[in-house]
Amino acid sequence: MPCPHFKISIVKRSQGQSAVAGAAYQSGERLFSEYDQKTKFYNKKKELVHTEIMLPPNALPGYADRATLWNAVEAVENQGNSQLARRIVLAFPVEVPKEQYLSMIKEFCQEQFVSKGMIADFAIHDKGDGNPHAHILLTLRTMDEHGRWLPKARKVYDLDENGKRIQLPSGNWKCHKENTVDWNDQKYAEVWRHSWETITNRYLEAAGRPERVDLRSFERQGIQQIPTVHLGPAAHQMEKRGIETFLGNLNRDIQAANSLMQSIRNTIRGLQRWIADLTEKKQILLDALEQAKEPTLSDLLVDYFNLRNEQRSEWSSKAQIKCTARDLAEVMQAVDYLKAHSLNTVEDLNQAIDSLNQTADPLRRQLKQNESRMRSIAQIKDAAAIHAKLKPIHDTFIKKNFKLTKDAYASQHKDELDAFNKAVRTLMKLNGGTTVENSALDAEFSALQSDSAELHTQLETLQPDISALKNIRKYIDMVMNKQQLSAPGGKTPEKESVLKKLEEAKAAQSQKKTEQKNHAQEL
Repeated sequence: MPCPHFKISIVKRSQGQSAVAGAAYQSGERLFSEYDQKTKFYNKKKELVHTEIMLPPNALPGYADRATLWNAVEAVENQGNSQLARRIVLAFPVEVPKEQYLSMIKEFCQEQFVSKGMIADFAIHDKGDGNPHAHILLTLRTMDEHGRWLPKARKVYDLDENGKRIQLPSGNWKCHKENTVDWNDQKYAEVWRHSWETITNRYLEAAGRPERVDLRSFERQGIQQIPTVHLGPAAHQMEKRGIETFLGNLNRDIQAANSLMQSIRNTIRGLQRWIADLTEKKQILLDALEQAKEPTLSDLLVDYFNLRNEQRSEWSSKAQIKCTARDLAEVMQAVDYLKAHSLNTVEDLNQAIDSLNQTADPLRRQLKQNESRMRSIAQIKDAAAIHAKLKPIHDTFIKKNFKLTKDAYASQHKDELDAFNKAVRTLMKLNGGTTVENSALDAEFSALQSDSAELHTQLETLQPDISALKNIRKYIDMVMNKQQLSAPGGKTPEKESVLKKLEEAKAAQSQKKTEQKNHAQEL
């Protein structure tokens, strides 16, 4: 299953954000903010399914009221750069019945947050567009046994080797700050993701679904796959209306590349596993028949042809002739392939598969690099367009000098400023700055696209060899007891397999030798 959405962020006053506004947005309630003396309201009736506040045992009962809770949070945070709350947005799998979403999110919040002393305010949203999700707001301060907010950090004096305070030249005592809780440690992002992954997979299993989720990145999962690009609401709506977009076309190219690479990779891995197993089976065959030389691949193909004829001994003459002619054509084609590539033994076949893998592997790696860079270029261009569009709003925000008017402007343009800041972060990460040379990026993208098309062609030329090797594997598998032959009507013949006969003969021979030895000792 594709990696579901799971985003963690902090509500920051320094960015004009408000915990009351965040609670109003996800709950659809009309909430009055005592901090800026404004009413916050976002109409979410069409998508709102359920809202709830979960309190730890030591929280004041009054905090079950949303306005009371988040106004209390904002009141205790008196700095202009205070962190107000933690926000988590996560997706529900559509494969799980909707009536189970509530128990899923409550189990998650209780286990990971409320049991640790946090207050969890969550809301389930579902527009019916295939994207059911939940918003969670979490408090950042812990509380004492009376429900009073405790400091986020405390001052701790540094001590010397004698356990005494260290005085600085200024006369002050050397000290440092220590967090009262470790909720902000980065390790918890992984813990929370893994917990939601575990809960989700448990509910999928209970629903009888085969899908499973993994919230790790493709790289961390060891999956050699190129991630697709996030379309965004505008491109997503255009694609839904059947209008092709730049990002949509890129995603389709990435999906095609992933499909081709995965197909070739799986086939080669299957052939390699089969070769390893076949080598072991071949040794049993040699020992049982006590042959001085190993059978050639052509010999095994002839054995396959004979076995097929044996299995059809009770068929009608017409059916025998028809199927024998078909098998003969297939075997001759396989034998011709073996001769053309000088493949005589299992070791030769193993080397051919290894050579095929060595040819395909660098092509796959280069294709992955190309597609990843094309993905980055698409993200840079998308971020640059958002940056250019929203820069006037951001510039107006920066020019405002009075705190109240600045906060009011930030609240009014929250979504635009958030999108602008996200675009800046993307450009700094992928482009090294906000200045973008579109012509150079377009030229690079075009060159990468051409190179990827050539790599696609080269990978596709390997498909005939892969198909031929798969067919040879199928034929030899039948001889080496890897598959059973089926008679018409779906009945499996009761005849013993060749390998089983050989193993029984070997066992009987060994038993006979043991009996002869015992008999000689008795004499």
